[in-house]
Amino acid sequence: MELRVHGVSGAGADQVLDRPHVHQVAGDRSGGFYRTRPGYPGATGTDGVILEAYRWGDLPSGTAVRTLSLVFLLPFMLCNVALWMRPAGHASKHGVVALCRLLALTLTMLYVLSIVGVALDLIAWRCMGIPSCTAGRSWLSWLGGRPPGLRLGVLALVPVAAVGIVWWLGARPGHLFDAFRTAAPATTGSRLSSVGQWDGAPLVGRLRSVHVAAAFATLDVSLLTARADGGASWVMVVLLVATGAVLLACLALLATVRSLDRPGPSAWMDGLTRGLRTIACGLTILVIVHTIASPEPWPQGGELPGYGALVALLFVSQTALLAVLTGLVIWRRGKSPGSSPLRALGAPVFVTVAAGLAVAFSGELDYRVADLLDRDGDTADGLVTSPPLPYKWAIFGFFIAVLAAVLVAGLITVLTRRERWRAAEAIVAADFPHAPPEAAARLRQVERTIARARFTERLEPLTLVYAGLAALGLATSVLGLLQLYPGDVIQRYIGVPAGMVNFLIGMGSYVIAAIILGLVIGGIFAYRTAQFRRYVGVLWDLGTFWPRAAHPFAPPCYAERAVPELTKRITYLVEQGERVLLAGHSHGSVLLAATVLQLPPRITERVALLTYGSPLQRLYSRLFPAYVYDDLLREIGGRVGWRWLNLWRDTDPIGGWIFAPHRPGDRETLTGPAATVDRRLTDPRDVVPPPYDSVPPPIVGHWPCESDEAFTAAERDLTERLRADRRRAG
Repeated sequence: MELRVHGVSGAGADQVLDRPHVHQVAGDRSGGFYRTRPGYPGATGTDGVILEAYRWGDLPSGTAVRTLSLVFLLPFMLCNVALWMRPAGHASKHGVVALCRLLALTLTMLYVLSIVGVALDLIAWRCMGIPSCTAGRSWLSWLGGRPPGLRLGVLALVPVAAVGIVWWLGARPGHLFDAFRTAAPATTGSRLSSVGQWDGAPLVGRLRSVHVAAAFATLDVSLLTARADGGASWVMVVLLVATGAVLLACLALLATVRSLDRPGPSAWMDGLTRGLRTIACGLTILVIVHTIASPEPWPQGGELPGYGALVALLFVSQTALLAVLTGLVIWRRGKSPGSSPLRALGAPVFVTVAAGLAVAFSGELDYRVADLLDRDGDTADGLVTSPPLPYKWAIFGFFIAVLAAVLVAGLITVLTRRERWRAAEAIVAADFPHAPPEAAARLRQVERTIARARFTERLEPLTLVYAGLAALGLATSVLGLLQLYPGDVIQRYIGVPAGMVNFLIGMGSYVIAAIILGLVIGGIFAYRTAQFRRYVGVLWDLGTFWPRAAHPFAPPCYAERAVPELTKRITYLVEQGERVLLAGHSHGSVLLAATVLQLPPRITERVALLTYGSPLQRLYSRLFPAYVYDDLLREIGGRVGWRWLNLWRDTDPIGGWIFAPHRPGDRETLTGPAATVDRRLTDPRDVVPPPYDSVPPPIVGHWPCESDEAFTAAERDLTERLRADRRRAG
């Protein structure tokens, strides 16, 4: 029989099986196995093979709410993915993991500070104390004119609720995967088999407790810092020391990688993290009560005391951690022959992108609420709604990074255009040597598609440039501590007028708003439109493939269910006497690769593997060198007895070859069974219309090819190998 697993398209089971009438035979609506309905035509496939499809598309983004949560939790997701991008050497593992987890904690703290900036700084502290701001706003006037402590204490419930929301979202998905938990730890930490082979719930629970504790401690520090500006008391000092101890405990726990990663339940570690969370919750209650009841006078005017300094210190801490992470990765990554000089830098790059997005989102939230409260520039009664200086520096840096990335992308496009087109022309000339003159336009279209597909290899320097500038933007936020305005500094040292700098900051704010709006629209269309999801689904499915080992509020890992579920189903089918051909498209091939590593030898000796549009070599080996590498791919081939075929196209921007391209005219240097795995497909099949049609065959690119003749030939080849093995065994 043949078990097909779809890719990022989220195709329906009827599309995967290329049959209109299907029914579910195992699983549920989120992840299920389907076959053709009995009694309908086409119940079997090539040479009488029984067809079955595994549909997992609803696991990473099955509902609109979950898809939109991917948008707003994008920084958390990118930070979590970065942990899995560590270099291949074992020496750097624990250091990279600890640094990624510390940076993930700063994102949670920034999330809380952004809500504090809106609820406590802009609304409770600035607006509610000014009659002109609360006038005509019933949603604000109910606390207008009240003592500052009461306003801050009541509005502190807003960040408390915000923490509760992500706490609930982070805990909720775990209940969906309880039936797929396995107690066996990964056999080794440097293989793809670590995905789906171990129970990630204990680690995620510990991380969640630590992050919740740090989130409440961040709120406490904000309130206590503001209270200290009006005069310290022994109660306040005790609360501040206790809060600092909670934060230090959180940092220490995240740095102890071995203890936190302990597999399975651990009474002392689980009790410690839950106890820390409980203490933090109790401290928050005491701090809010102290804020409301403290009799010391409060300062007047300006922003919430200490808030801008806390934001700037957090940005500086992120910059320092990023610098240490980058240095560690460069020091420990090593070099392999023929590898890119940018290889294994994914961890610091992705963390920097995550931090940059988080800062941009936070700054934009502060700016938009400030504009709402400003009443078109009305600052009567001394109301000042300008966001803190660190946010201005951060937004300016983010805009410069985006602008530079766009310019670099254009530069790379222009500089590499001739090389990419030259390669595309050579490929097309070899594929269609006898094309008639009237096919010139179609040939040009194919060349353009191939040239664009080859741009994937040029994304590394682009992301590195953006990450470097984003990190520089974070570093400049320290100038906010010195009360230096971006316009004044840049005009003094660079000569750009301050008015132009302020204009760029405003433009940066609108660019961030446009990016957020684009992500929301993309998330909605990714849920509603399968064709659109193909373009944005690569990011979602790549990000949610990896377990939540860095940030517990990242979207849940679908592989924690899909891999054990596939393993169980394949084992069951083989034990029923079947020989199983596994066919995986795009990310489905990654799921099957991880699944093959889970299967025992008695099962893999009855299994064959067919991959098409696979990103294993082209993307995963570049981004995750510690988990996908040449020896691991050869191990997969050996496990299935080298009954493995991989189909790929030059027009595909995502998938590619596993071991060798086998292009016409290439000098073949690969020998052994690995040389037989890859089969290149000519795309399109022809550049002129066939006799029975009026248009030429389509350019397929990354689309699946279950109805293609080459796919059928690969199916027949592998099923014959399985049958031959059965005859020899019999």
